[in-house]
Amino acid sequence: MPPRAASSVLSRRVATEAALAPEAILPIVARGRDYHLRPPGPCYVPRRIGRGGGSRVTSILVTLDEAIASFARHLEIERRLSMRTVEGYGQDLAALAAFLRERGLLAADDVREIDLHRLRAWLGFLARKHAPSSIARKVAAVRTWMRWMRRKGTIVRSPADELASPKVSRGLPTFLSVDAAKEVVEAPSADTPRGARDRAVLELLYGSGLRVSELSALDIDAVDLAGATARVVGKGNKERVVPLGSQCVAAIARWLERRPSMVHSRRRWQDPRALFVSTRGARLRVRAVQALVHEYGAAGAGRGDLHPHALRHTCATHMLDGGADLRAIQELLGHASLSTTQRYAHVSMEHLMRVYDAAHPLARARK
Repeated sequence: MPPRAASSVLSRRVATEAALAPEAILPIVARGRDYHLRPPGPCYVPRRIGRGGGSRVTSILVTLDEAIASFARHLEIERRLSMRTVEGYGQDLAALAAFLRERGLLAADDVREIDLHRLRAWLGFLARKHAPSSIARKVAAVRTWMRWMRRKGTIVRSPADELASPKVSRGLPTFLSVDAAKEVVEAPSADTPRGARDRAVLELLYGSGLRVSELSALDIDAVDLAGATARVVGKGNKERVVPLGSQCVAAIARWLERRPSMVHSRRRWQDPRALFVSTRGARLRVRAVQALVHEYGAAGAGRGDLHPHALRHTCATHMLDGGADLRAIQELLGHASLSTTQRYAHVSMEHLMRVYDAAHPLARARK
């Protein structure tokens, strides 16, 4: 009898014996590995025991919360992702868990109950409330989580691999003109401690192209005003050194002179390490930076929807227009892939075409 046919007969015989004696643990020998079948139930998963480096499938119940917490530790400790990335994964997975529980789709709160039908129901729910880009990110988070559980042996297979992500059209980055960027950066008044702080924040965002999370995490000892550089910790805890322009150095120096006055009114306390602090002395958070960019975007350029990342885009676009090559911009921004930086080349090309259409006599003649 051919080996495949023998394996099929063996599987049918084992299934029959398991149905007749469900309390028994039935050892099988198949392809050089020992398999033990436990009685079927809501938490049933075959437990594979074998030699070598193969994965093991556990029969121990793992709840959603346990699986999510373990995955977060894996991301933080083993993959060394940033806390913001780990929090993003956790929020997306916690939202999936809440959806499954609220609708009673899990009987035993066991991750092995999650199948393709449940995931598609969750996807349909997301489609009514979220943009395709947000849905694609959440699907990617769940897919990564379930593949990790499959490698660890928590689940037999990953149903998330069969989910189709929505198509996301990647638009061109939003950026300001040189004059508009100058008006935004110079909008804060340097006469007050808050104004001096905000001017330094805007100079760093536009002048050095920092991410808002990188700016918030900056410490005083990471800035070398004499050398006009700053040590920045970016995504994946990767450290890079960025240059500081002369205006940025001057703005940070003015802020450091006024910084001691920003303390908690009652406790008289201030974060000793943070470069930028709030009016209560604590480290300036991402939300606060976003709020001040909105404020000065409206005041300086009439753009109340301006966000910190737009200043980062503006920095890269203006550098490219000024003759910088993509590799230099990639190093400055801390992009892992050059393809991410190449988006700015498309922006500059569109700008070039607009200038050409407006200025060249042949282009005007075609109109």
